[in-house]
Amino acid sequence: MQFDEGSCHIDGSLPNRHDCFMLPTVHHLIATYGYAGIALIIGLESMGIPLPGETILVSSAIYAGTTHNLNIFGVIAAATTGAVIGDNIGYVIGRYLGLPVVVRVGPRIGISEGKLKLGRYLFDRYGIAVVFFGRFVAVLRTLAAFLAGVNQMHWLYFFIANLTGGLFWAGTFGTAAYLLGHHIHRFAGPAGIAVLAVAAALLVFGVVLIRRHEARLEAEAVAAYPGPITGTKS
Repeated sequence: MQFDEGSCHIDGSLPNRHDCFMLPTVHHLIATYGYAGIALIIGLESMGIPLPGETILVSSAIYAGTTHNLNIFGVIAAATTGAVIGDNIGYVIGRYLGLPVVVRVGPRIGISEGKLKLGRYLFDRYGIAVVFFGRFVAVLRTLAAFLAGVNQMHWLYFFIANLTGGLFWAGTFGTAAYLLGHHIHRFAGPAGIAVLAVAAALLVFGVVLIRRHEARLEAEAVAAYPGPITGTKS
C-alpha cells in the first residue's frame, strides 16, 4: 500500500497546501534514507534547527504501517535516538557557547546577572518538567535543550528528562500514527491545537506568577548562586 500523495487531504474535504508541499518531500526522505533520515531530521530539530520533526515521526509511523518497509519499533528507536543525541548537542552548545554570549551581551539587552541567576534558579527547580513536556510542544522541542544548557541545568537530570521525554513522545505519537494510519491527521490537528492552548495558558500563568514574585525570586537566586555567573557550574 502506498501513500496517497496526490490528494494530500488532511480533514477529508479540502487539501492543505502546506501538507501538499511537504508530504512528498517527507515521504521521499523516509523511503530513501529510512531510520537514519528519521534520526537525522529529529536530531537537527532537537539541536535548535526548526525542522518538521513531529511530521517526520508521524509520517514514518504511517509509512511503516501502510508499506511495512520499516518496522515501527525501529521508527520509535530512531526518533528517540535522534531526539536524545540532538538534545544533548543542543545542551552542550547552550552551556559552553550560548552562556558566554548571553553573559557578555545580556546586559546590553536587559538581561542582568540577576536575571541569569533567576533563569538558572527556575531551571534547577522546574527544569525536568520543562525538558520532559517540552518534547510535546513545537517551540520548546527546538529550544528546551539549548535553554537547559544556558541555565546550567545539571546534565544527569537533563539526560533523564530528555531520554524519558523523547521515548514517551516517540512511543506515543509513533504508535498512534502506526495504528490509526492516515486517520491520525483527523486527531493531530485538534490535539495539537489543544496542547498548544494548554501550553500557552501555562506559559502565561507562569510569566504572570514570575512577574508578581520576580524581585523575591531574583533575591533567592542571587543568594543561591553567590559570585559571578561563569561557564561552568560547581
